[in-house]
Amino acid sequence: MRILVVEDDPRLGPSLKKGLEGDHYAVDLVADGEDALLMAASTAYDLVIIDILLPSLNGFEVCKRLREEGKSMPILLLTALGEVDDRVRGLDLGADDYLVKPFAFSELEARMRALLRRGNQVIPSILQFMDITLDTRTHEVKRGERVIPLVNKEYALLEFLMRHPHQVLSRSMIAEHVWDGDTEHLSNVIDVYIRYLRRKLCHYHEPDVIYTVRGSGYQLKEPI
Repeated sequence: MRILVVEDDPRLGPSLKKGLEGDHYAVDLVADGEDALLMAASTAYDLVIIDILLPSLNGFEVCKRLREEGKSMPILLLTALGEVDDRVRGLDLGADDYLVKPFAFSELEARMRALLRRGNQVIPSILQFMDITLDTRTHEVKRGERVIPLVNKEYALLEFLMRHPHQVLSRSMIAEHVWDGDTEHLSNVIDVYIRYLRRKLCHYHEPDVIYTVRGSGYQLKEPI
């Protein structure tokens, strides 16, 4: 899952990025409203977190512009403005939720999970494909009763595949949602992590469920 964080506080912004990356999200961080609009114009984010008090364009205006441009991803506003009118204004402009500063990181995580579930209404907190389960709250992955330890990118890759079963996912789609680097140079890296993931999922010779679609990408589907 790829997240855009728009926060100009020099301590809070990097802290949020580090914490969310520790939760297996790919995170882009910008400190300006104009930069946020530029990033959102070129990248399909799964969720956007926006501070209201920003230089250039404030969070209200960023939220409004994103919705006017047809962007439908969930938007979570961070605000030091505790007045009801300010919260109502943000929701009326298209935000899906808000969080008043200061806040506990665990509450931010919970609100994000709720928004992501709302955006994918048929997908619960525990994803399941055949005998593979992935708990998005605890980040525990199992195949049958076997717990599978995964590093950050392996987990994020599996989550993306399990959120889109049977869909052929191109390397560019995977790079965009799982990695936050230069997507043009990640093709080999993705192939390597697919091999890592297969090895762990099939450690005891279980059927492979990740198919390579030649020239197109990868697909999570039942064994033939």
